[in-house]
Amino acid sequence: MAAPDPALPVVAVVGPTAVGKSELSLDLAERLGGEIVNTDSMQLYRGMDIGTAKLPPEERRGIPHHLLDVLDVTRTATVAEFQAWARAAIADCRERGVVPVLVGGSALYVRAVLDRFEFPGTDPAVRARLDAELAERGPLVLHRRLAERDPEAAAKILPSNGRRVVRALEVIELTGRPFSATLPRQEYADPATVQVGLDCPRPVLDERIEERVRRMWEAGLVDEVRALEQQGLREGLTASRALGYQQVLELLAGTCTEEEAFDATVRGTRKFARRQDSWFRKDPRIHWVAFDAPDRVEQAVAAVTA
Repeated sequence: MAAPDPALPVVAVVGPTAVGKSELSLDLAERLGGEIVNTDSMQLYRGMDIGTAKLPPEERRGIPHHLLDVLDVTRTATVAEFQAWARAAIADCRERGVVPVLVGGSALYVRAVLDRFEFPGTDPAVRARLDAELAERGPLVLHRRLAERDPEAAAKILPSNGRRVVRALEVIELTGRPFSATLPRQEYADPATVQVGLDCPRPVLDERIEERVRRMWEAGLVDEVRALEQQGLREGLTASRALGYQQVLELLAGTCTEEEAFDATVRGTRKFARRQDSWFRKDPRIHWVAFDAPDRVEQAVAAVTA
């Protein structure tokens, strides 16, 4: 097997949902001689097509796509697993002289792949002991202990967040290092990485989101969810929480009307888009391009080849 070509960039197209990432990623793959690596946590699932805006094969311009349709809806995916899958796909592309173009709005998944991001293991016995202490003594006591052992981590974790406090203390005990040492840093795992972000004014994005949800409904989202329910979607801890799918499951359960499910999907997607945008804005390494700029592809290519 050939070694990855260090001269080949790793390109990531990021930004909020409904901003046009898929189209730009295809444009870049065509211009750079690349293949697409999915970084959308919900497009991993087979059958979740309409509600995740997954490009159908006939719209992929003949460009190979990686990490689509790899899981059943009953499977729970972890960020650590995804990191390994995506990095393997990136290495495969570069070994073949192909530019990997990552695309997706799942910010944590993107960071886990691009940045130096560790996933310390867990120990059931240590976790059970700390959980028991949390239940008996409360989170404040454990948070004070964390503040003594790792002030940086304690400053970033709310004292009331017992689950995260327990995890931080567990990692410290297992690794002998501060929990903060395992937190992600804005440091690329591969120096040849370039991120391109698509920028869109919020009022325009809100309109695009509502239009996208409307198209999903018209394309048969309710029927898609009904079919997936028969495959165990309701029991899938990850897949059942996806925007649109969660709301339609409530519709099918009779707890809301179709209009209420539609409106809740639009509201939820808009809130999610704001969180995505806020997360990506904190990363100064991203090269931002206006979503509707006539020369957005040229700008993106220039950022990658600079």
